[in-house]
Amino acid sequence: MATQARRARLAQGAGALLGRLGAALARAGHALGRALRPALKLADRPLRLTGRWMPKGLYPRALVIVIAPVVLLQSVIAYVFMERHWQLVTQRLSSAVSADIAMIIDVYERYPQDAEASVLGQIAEARFGMDVDILPDSDLPAPGPRPFFSLLDSALSAELAQQVARPFWLDTVGRSSLIEIRIKLGKDVMRVLTRRNSAYASNSHIFLLWMIGTSLILLTIAVLFLRNQIRPILRLADAAEAFGKGRDADFRPRGAREVRRAGNAFIEMKRRVERSIGERTTMLNGVSHDLRTILTRFKLSLALLERSSEIDALEKDVDEMSRMLEDYLAFARGDAGEAPVETDIRSSLEELKADAERQGHQTELTVVGDPLVVIRPDAFRRLLTNLVSNAARFGDRIAIRATHDARYLIVMVDDDGPGIPPEQREEVFRPFVRLDEARNVDSGGTGLGLAIARDVARAHGGDIMLGESPLGGLRATVRLPV
Repeated sequence: MATQARRARLAQGAGALLGRLGAALARAGHALGRALRPALKLADRPLRLTGRWMPKGLYPRALVIVIAPVVLLQSVIAYVFMERHWQLVTQRLSSAVSADIAMIIDVYERYPQDAEASVLGQIAEARFGMDVDILPDSDLPAPGPRPFFSLLDSALSAELAQQVARPFWLDTVGRSSLIEIRIKLGKDVMRVLTRRNSAYASNSHIFLLWMIGTSLILLTIAVLFLRNQIRPILRLADAAEAFGKGRDADFRPRGAREVRRAGNAFIEMKRRVERSIGERTTMLNGVSHDLRTILTRFKLSLALLERSSEIDALEKDVDEMSRMLEDYLAFARGDAGEAPVETDIRSSLEELKADAERQGHQTELTVVGDPLVVIRPDAFRRLLTNLVSNAARFGDRIAIRATHDARYLIVMVDDDGPGIPPEQREEVFRPFVRLDEARNVDSGGTGLGLAIARDVARAHGGDIMLGESPLGGLRATVRLPV
């Protein structure tokens, strides 16, 4: 029993110790998180800046992915080559030239019987390829401007200062193929002319030229290859955009396996959508035919009855049912079977303007840009008819403005009616919604006009927005991509 109690106390103590250890670790973790939060924010800024300045397109990003490693690799190779090989070779050659000059000076000073250094000059020219002259009673020329970057000038100057240890004057830029060195020897000056390639690795730049040339060739091949790989993706995007605008696009999957897979998936999705729309249209056509048959029977039956006020009321109800039926079917069908064609919107807008003026409304029309647009003419005319009819129903003045630029077709319909409150402008696009508080209750309608208009606009890849009109009423803005 004592052993079990001791074990229980040990287990309890170990559990408490582990609990305190866990709490301490949690506090340490929170403290570390608070301490690292500013550093993480600082590290996140370069990433945000990099993302902001990175190109947005897939093609330029792919080019950056290909070009950046090549440029980095070539830069590292060039730096290592310049720092190690080129500098080392130039330093060794400069050291050899400096040693030859030091030896010539030692011979000249220790064997004075050749005062004019004619024999020494012959030996230097035959053995070292140097032209050596003695300029008696002369001084060193004034120092000239040093080149901004000359590996030869710095290496040869350092070696001459170390091995000759006398005042000297150096010219590495005066003559393209020769180096002139003058050294002060007491009252005289020794002038040495040597070939540039004796002290300088002059052919090292050929390596850099080959490296840059091959890099440009490889980058050109990579750019052409990437363009061929990106082109199928762009075609897929164009086909999807055309399908979103309600246009038919001839698209065949090409390119890499993944791109062809995405293209086949898009074609299958397009077929399913078109099949679904076709089935819905067929069903609605059947329903429309059956309902129209029943309404025609009603009209024939009413026509055979004697005229009375009740018969007139029934005929009005039948006409209202026919009109409502057409609106419902138009909304449900969406005119999806109509093919987009190039249409002159100016003529359609002028017809709508004439209709509004015949109803006694003051109407203005402005068309800016090319009036020819690729749209579904009947569906787009229904859209405009609904907007102009709403403006004519609730206002006296109507202003229509159409603008066609390189990207969008924008049609604005303004009226001077009561308008719609901002919080209810999105609700009016819902089917069967009529805002009796903002509009006339006795004006009739099924509440599908704006819903049909938005459905047609979105079938073209665009949309409709409502806002304040400069005339004081409502502005309906249609924006379609072209």
